[in-house]
Amino acid sequence: MKLFIVFSSFALALAGLAAPAGIQLSPEAAARVGRRVWQNECAGTVEGLVSWNSGEAFPSLGIGHFIWYPKGNRGPFEESFPQLVALYKRNGVKIPAWLSGPAPWRTRAEMSQDGQRVKQLRALLAETVGIQTELLIQRLAGALPKMLEASPASEKERLRGRFQSVAATPAGVFALVDYVNFKGEGVLETERYQGQGWGMLQVLEEMRGIGNPVQDFSQAATRVLARRVKNSPPARHEERWLPGWENRVKQYAAQL
Repeated sequence: MKLFIVFSSFALALAGLAAPAGIQLSPEAAARVGRRVWQNECAGTVEGLVSWNSGEAFPSLGIGHFIWYPKGNRGPFEESFPQLVALYKRNGVKIPAWLSGPAPWRTRAEMSQDGQRVKQLRALLAETVGIQTELLIQRLAGALPKMLEASPASEKERLRGRFQSVAATPAGVFALVDYVNFKGEGVLETERYQGQGWGMLQVLEEMRGIGNPVQDFSQAATRVLARRVKNSPPARHEERWLPGWENRVKQYAAQL
């Protein structure tokens, strides 16, 4: 099922994003970014907009698989669905009252049995892909300051230069948007295995400055993800995910 992605005035302007992060993206390119993220996270399906992965303690929602924790159940990953709810409210989107709070389901089984609310939520998410894309682009705009703050003074300019070189093309903006949504900024101490992270900060640090910046970013991401799997607790069996992860980041250099 294909849906038309509608953008609000924020996405049409993108003025607030271009200055701090060096991002230049037309509304048409932003719409393509949203579609590609939706494809990566949900196989481009409406059903995939509401999911609860086996072994996880939270549902993943929308094109960005935004995390929503149940009451009293917090985890190491940044919760992002409440940010989307706040953006809905700022854009005047009518939403059910039960979205303003923690996830109403304690388990995956509870969610699967609550067909009415799941259907309602899928419909809302399917109709608001443009606003979800806004949130992804907002997160990217805020990522660079976070990464610079977490980096030594001697590395700040190199990091900024690498970020801006990747962000210079729509394909590069997509790579950055998708990766920061996929694996985070890389600044949280809770997102480490054996002291090493796997977020966008670590990918930018891993870049070698050779050839096309987007290809360089893609190759660096492949190495960082392989390192994550190598460092991960054996009981998590993360090697099962690595082929899919590698395929995802190898596609970054493709034309948007």
